[in-house]
Amino acid sequence: MGFNPPSRVRRGHGYSADPDQVADELYQQLWQPDCSLVLLFVAPDYQLDKLAAALTRRFGDIPVVGCTTAGEISPDGYRCHSIVGVSFAEPDFFVEVQAIGDLPRFDLSDALGTVMSARYSLGQKAGFPLERHAFALLLVDGLSAREEQLAGRLARALGDIPICGGSAGDNMRFERTHILVDGQFVSDSAALVLIATPHPFEVFKSEHAIRSGERVVVTEADAEARLVTEINAEPAAAEYARLLGVSPERLTPLSFAAHPLVLNVGGVPYVRSIQRINPDLSLSFFCAIDEGIVLSGTRATDIVDNLARTFRDLRSRLGEFQIVLGFDCILRTLPLLHSDAIARLSRLLAANSVVGFSTYGEQYQAMHVNQTFTGIAIGYGTQHE
Repeated sequence: MGFNPPSRVRRGHGYSADPDQVADELYQQLWQPDCSLVLLFVAPDYQLDKLAAALTRRFGDIPVVGCTTAGEISPDGYRCHSIVGVSFAEPDFFVEVQAIGDLPRFDLSDALGTVMSARYSLGQKAGFPLERHAFALLLVDGLSAREEQLAGRLARALGDIPICGGSAGDNMRFERTHILVDGQFVSDSAALVLIATPHPFEVFKSEHAIRSGERVVVTEADAEARLVTEINAEPAAAEYARLLGVSPERLTPLSFAAHPLVLNVGGVPYVRSIQRINPDLSLSFFCAIDEGIVLSGTRATDIVDNLARTFRDLRSRLGEFQIVLGFDCILRTLPLLHSDAIARLSRLLAANSVVGFSTYGEQYQAMHVNQTFTGIAIGYGTQHE
């Protein structure tokens, strides 16, 4: 095994329920000289206003960005009711943070202005070309229902800079989710983080649900409401139940988690997950669905083997990982809670230096997806010397 230089990445995990004490725990683990960014993934049970103030007192002018979760991915694997963090430092990682508010009004011109400002500032800090040396991280309010528009517009504005991220959660309460940016936890908001680094990295996605069975056509839908009323000109829930070989009344949240639908774009699969069945037999989805699109049924492969293969492929290109920022849809793990697969998956994440959270949806390039593991893997080598 080759020698890896010292990493300017630090990982941490705080358990204390007291905002001041947990801020101290995180500061002791994450502060480093020339720190350029602290990322935090926060269980929603904390007193968020007090926590934000305590973090500001500890970290001062260092940008602290994060969100609430539906579970955390710590250096030791899956955890709940805690805070997981990672910090980066110059000159290995230069960072620019942009807060995005009022998501319904954020249009393409706003995206272009936001990205142009961030790229200019980041280029000034880094002192080397951003092309192939920068990536973007997006954290967004997971109940905003604006992820498609936001991801699409930012990806268009970013051009050659790849982007991925996750939608904030609130432990499956579906009441309110928060983004931590500019010293506050806020809703109806997002945080765009641009990072420039000489180290090799790759933005990736992995899904264990693969296309299987017949294809169906969405014949009536309200994309804005994420509502599908007809599939194959039949009530949506009835036709989905037929695909599964059950009656509509037997559909449950676990049915939806175990059997999502998938959209193929240019041969690349994008999972479309169902949130609930409505009294009129329409289906509410976790992402936008347009009329006329073709969806396929799916079958699940082994989730642990699938993600392990993804990590092996990434390591073959990047070498050993400094860090993997991981955004793992909560619907991927719900069906596993009473099996040994969840423990195997947790060990796999820990063994591959993953820090992140369980999400209400994932962003990958211009797409908002579900039941997918998206991430940014960063190796040790340098790309420009």
